[in-house]
Amino acid sequence: MKKLVIGTRGSKLALWQARWVESELKKLDPSLEVELNIIKTTGDKILDVPLAQVGGKGLFVKEIEEALLERRADIAVHSMKDVPTELPCELHLAAICKRENPGDAFVSRNGLKFSELPRGAHIGTSSLRRTCQLLNSRPDLKVSSLRGNLDTRLRKLDEGEYDAIILAVAGMKRLGFADRITETIPAEVMLPAIGQGAVGIECRREDPEINALLARLDHAETSVAVRAERAYLLRLEGGCQVPIAAYARLAPGGGKLIMDGLVGDPSGSQTLRESMEGDPADAEKLGVRLAESLIKKGAGEILARVYGREIPPVEDDIST
Repeated sequence: MKKLVIGTRGSKLALWQARWVESELKKLDPSLEVELNIIKTTGDKILDVPLAQVGGKGLFVKEIEEALLERRADIAVHSMKDVPTELPCELHLAAICKRENPGDAFVSRNGLKFSELPRGAHIGTSSLRRTCQLLNSRPDLKVSSLRGNLDTRLRKLDEGEYDAIILAVAGMKRLGFADRITETIPAEVMLPAIGQGAVGIECRREDPEINALLARLDHAETSVAVRAERAYLLRLEGGCQVPIAAYARLAPGGGKLIMDGLVGDPSGSQTLRESMEGDPADAEKLGVRLAESLIKKGAGEILARVYGREIPPVEDDIST
């Protein structure tokens, strides 16, 4: 293999991630020629509508997957939080790279921390997950949709459109804006999105040479955690229309996988949260168990209201 084409979105963060993967691949094979194929996705084209209203899954990956299937790209580099839980049968995630801080960054215009915000403060975010948890903690806040690339969002904050905005810590650090972070919101206040902070590499199953190369970039600890989170999301049939959050990580020593999950009403009026532990070898089973426990506690009703259909009931004894 002498040349590899990476399919990627054209945002600054997506290009940073693609070029980082390129550099890692060249460390493994210095003779490798790498080319970027920049692809505009549905999510990139629709900027004036909140993602929850656009609907559907894979808004930031569908066109890139089509490039893989049509052999216009050999691999695709994604933010894992954008990757649907169900992929085309010909494709798979060959590597999940080491996770950056998965948390949410609180960025305020005047340096105030989240707990110091005055009543009625105006917050900008593109995420129902963040909105739900913000309003559940502080129902007095005004929360408005904020989309666009990171530079655009920071500019709108600086121009006074918002008192504060919420962004992913990972993106801020990767693009050199770590000094703009007022504070990282504790997971006790705001659980992150599934896969947040992790970069995934997707490719065709039938390319053994590429798969063997990418396997060397897989980070075992991150992969275990993200697979648990994705199994949880799959069981909940989650999309961007409902606030769903999860965070899995290995306990010190690596003998246990600890996982927190949340399902909330988009208004923030109701949130259900639970934690579980399990064997890292059974990461997906832990994710499903956590999802089903939340369904039994009422998440099924929340999801049914949002989706307009019933979520499959829990049939087995989830305590085993």
